[in-house]
Amino acid sequence: MTEKVLIFDSGALISFSMASLIQELRELKKIFRGKFIITEDVKREIVDKPLNIKRFELEAMRIQELLDEKILELPISLKVSDYEIREKTQEFLDIANNTLYGKDKSIHLIDLGEASCLALSKILNEKGIDNIVAIDERTTRILGEKPENLRKLMEKKLHFSLTEKKENFKFFKGFRFIRSTELIYVAYKKGIIKIKNKNILDALLYALKFNGAAISDDEISEMKRLVL
Repeated sequence: MTEKVLIFDSGALISFSMASLIQELRELKKIFRGKFIITEDVKREIVDKPLNIKRFELEAMRIQELLDEKILELPISLKVSDYEIREKTQEFLDIANNTLYGKDKSIHLIDLGEASCLALSKILNEKGIDNIVAIDERTTRILGEKPENLRKLMEKKLHFSLTEKKENFKFFKGFRFIRSTELIYVAYKKGIIKIKNKNILDALLYALKFNGAAISDDEISEMKRLVL
């Protein structure tokens, strides 16, 4: 049985690719005792569709290469079928996107790729397979980690009052998340980063921030203090 699994959402992989950190991802895989997995829905988002769009074609090729090298694998390598994931994915979409309401309508919180990552994580938890979801998207992480903060966050974003179905929160318990910035911090601590410069951690974290990772300047400062 695989010791552990890291499930990648689209955003985390895109951040790594756009920050030119694909090789660092390869090096992380070498020291990870388990599998790097993406769902079919995530693959469609970051490989299949972008391969036909000139603006995103190069990033899609880079990630396809990781699949070809088996750095990234699909759930079938864990004997989990796409059908099994698809059923739970729809359940997560339905519940998450009917948790907050405002102006007489439900508020959209998560998309297909994120929901499929949660679905796969839940399936693996039920099978007793240790797993973490690599996701940069803040809303999904808050839904899993601090759902009581979600309404205020979305009210600030949308600029109108919301009501919440608190009974839905329990459905999102038990997930473990890691951001691309935290993965690159691990790479730095493990000596994977080849550039030897006293400011390299700062440069890595900001490269990911400017390419989509949700991290504040204060969080970056705190990470840097941890290595002093």
